[in-house]
Amino acid sequence: MLKLLPIFFFITTAMAAAGQKPLQPIHFTVSMAQPEKHCFQVMMHLPAMPSDSLDLFLPRWTPGYYQLLDFARQLSGFKTSDGRWTQPDSSRWRIYARKGTPITVTYTIKAEKHFVANPYLGPDHAYILPGGVFLYPGGMINSPAVIHLHSNPGWTSATGLTKDGSDYYAHDFDELYDEPILAGPLETLPTFTVRGVPHTFTGIDLGDFDKTGFNRDLQKIVEAGSALIGDIPYDHYVFLAIGDGRGGIEHANSCSLSFNGKDLQTENGRRRMLSFIAHEYFHGYNVKRIRPVELGPFDYQRADRTNLLWVSEGFTVYYEYILLNRAGITNADDFFHALENNIAAYENTTGHLYQSLTEASYETWSDGPFGGSLEKTISYYDKGPVVAALLDLAIRHQTHNASSLDDVMVRLYREYYQQKKRGFSDAEFRQTCETIAGTSLDELFSYATTTKDLDYDKYLGYAGLRLERDGKTFHIRPVAQREELQTVIRNAWLH
Repeated sequence: MLKLLPIFFFITTAMAAAGQKPLQPIHFTVSMAQPEKHCFQVMMHLPAMPSDSLDLFLPRWTPGYYQLLDFARQLSGFKTSDGRWTQPDSSRWRIYARKGTPITVTYTIKAEKHFVANPYLGPDHAYILPGGVFLYPGGMINSPAVIHLHSNPGWTSATGLTKDGSDYYAHDFDELYDEPILAGPLETLPTFTVRGVPHTFTGIDLGDFDKTGFNRDLQKIVEAGSALIGDIPYDHYVFLAIGDGRGGIEHANSCSLSFNGKDLQTENGRRRMLSFIAHEYFHGYNVKRIRPVELGPFDYQRADRTNLLWVSEGFTVYYEYILLNRAGITNADDFFHALENNIAAYENTTGHLYQSLTEASYETWSDGPFGGSLEKTISYYDKGPVVAALLDLAIRHQTHNASSLDDVMVRLYREYYQQKKRGFSDAEFRQTCETIAGTSLDELFSYATTTKDLDYDKYLGYAGLRLERDGKTFHIRPVAQREELQTVIRNAWLH
């Protein structure tokens, strides 16, 4: 591990300067010698036991996917170097050894499910979702971690983690659990830079499509997102295309994406894929940095509930539409059509009569990320972007288009992420919105906390628009005549 000496020297020197005792890194070695058996062989080395016993845990969930997952059921063959251990519960292993002595733990992880929130190993590639692969020691989650891969011939690897040769480094287990590793015969598109920061798209079996044009569109999306916030908070970024893994998850300087190049061979498929990628990319701001206070630091053994997923997820849906529009990938009609689909999905089920956005956010751990029964629940992916649009229009109207929802996002980023280095409370989020708007936003926040009907025409009217309903279909249409402020707001909103 001498290759990592410069990294550790920098970290330990910084900690010593701050008067802190440096934490020794915990080392993991991952082997995948028989990928056809779908099993990772893992060795964990702890440099010194902090006491005569230590509990090791496997997370019950992974950041970005708000569901309890049975990772521990996939762990078998647990052994320690001195052979003494017990298992107090399904996701906890207690090891025994003399205080101060190093100890090695080995185990196997079964990984045969293609899904973005599960680890996978097969003959074609490996997707190491850290929360489902690496144990963490109780009370030592702030320890650095080093990952060494015994990869297969012809395979390369990619991740957002710091890389040094074949090893990866995480400052602590929160960073480790946030950054998956993709390995296999990866195809990597040319790196592009935005504001001097490199961004790379890499993945498994990308397929045949216009890769030059696709890479150009990715750059436009990143440019639009970074221009909105006015900052890039990472020193490199990687898009990880994991194949047919279903879904996507955001990370601090990467995102995991189910991806099939065939989807890019039609114009509609291309726009859907770019919208999906824009969503996961913008989560790097809205969730990883702009976040409710509950979303970190995490307790990986219990559900991490918040009332504000309608902001974290719903607003990100709204901003995926915004980014594509500002990047010139879609136009005003595409933008309206996306919102019309959200309105229809929300209004055409009876769930909107029973569940509020805050309730949907809090209950996602039981209802699922897209809601449960359509008769009794809603999805914050549908109502969330609609409320975001109405809030954006309200702020523009109240400030004569001097401010917008963009200003709310920037204020949250600067005040809570950059300055206070924490998330915001429900009250702090509302206060920020009302400060930017310069007025109370009681009605708009009642749309989040109650099942009150949305007054679409009032807020769309601020941009000279109205909502028409034809059966189960909705259309956003311009009014016949618009006042000057309505015209200004509409033009600014869509550009």
